[in-house]
Amino acid sequence: MIYIGVTGWGDHHSLYPSQVNASNKLSVYSSHFPVVEVDASFYAIQPVKNAVKWISQTPNNFRFVVKAYQGMTGHQRGDIPFETKTEMFEAFKKSLVPYQDANKLAMVLFQFPPWFDCQKKNVDYLRYCKKMMGDIPVALEFRHQSWFSEEFRTNTLTFMKKEGWIHSIVDEPQAGSGSTPTVPVVTNSGLTLIRMHGRNVHGWNRQKGSHSNWREVRYLYKYNQKELLEWKKIIQDLHKNTKDLIIIFNNNSGGDAAGNAKDLQALMNIDYEGLSPRQLSLF
Repeated sequence: MIYIGVTGWGDHHSLYPSQVNASNKLSVYSSHFPVVEVDASFYAIQPVKNAVKWISQTPNNFRFVVKAYQGMTGHQRGDIPFETKTEMFEAFKKSLVPYQDANKLAMVLFQFPPWFDCQKKNVDYLRYCKKMMGDIPVALEFRHQSWFSEEFRTNTLTFMKKEGWIHSIVDEPQAGSGSTPTVPVVTNSGLTLIRMHGRNVHGWNRQKGSHSNWREVRYLYKYNQKELLEWKKIIQDLHKNTKDLIIIFNNNSGGDAAGNAKDLQALMNIDYEGLSPRQLSLF
């Protein structure tokens, strides 16, 4: 199956009637899409009660891609708020239990930072992460181009297949070492992830003296039909080698993610069944 969705459910204003409040947005969101990426888990390990609530607001066949906590991927500046790494991983895994019990956990996404380059200590850390996560499905996304350089590309993909990592294939600007190319290769026959970050090459890298809204600027992009048609072909080819494909649009800054996700759904002639009932407008 091909699942199409977006990152988060709070900021996609085109999906929500004016009377929808924040606490009901996920219910409305799940009437449009069958999958969502939970990014709150990156900033803090979420209380179990949050997962329980979110699960209750979605239909039975809905799936969550849960982003790994920043302390687990090396984004955390300074000390992690745990005594040990083991305690941190155990706390994170505990937060996943409601998703697992409801059969709604698609995967955990480990997105590593631009300074996580291809060297032995980082390869060893990837093995550690995979060991700590056990049987939980995990996806791997790089932000340093060295992993897919001519020297390391084949070994990187072979390593991911051997270790059981799901490939998080990206569409993003080619903006130096802190970005990776699109590598449309399946590493897990059961599941593959695609994340659409946009192509705002000028806004991708943080510049000296840049404003605090840099993270918003970098995802400011709207895909056109030609670009989506190119991806339609890539998706069709990938789907021959993987049972399920999840495509997440992360170009949220200008409110374009939900619209682009709908555009791709239409181009691929996908009509989802089992979504939440759609609220009808009075006018």
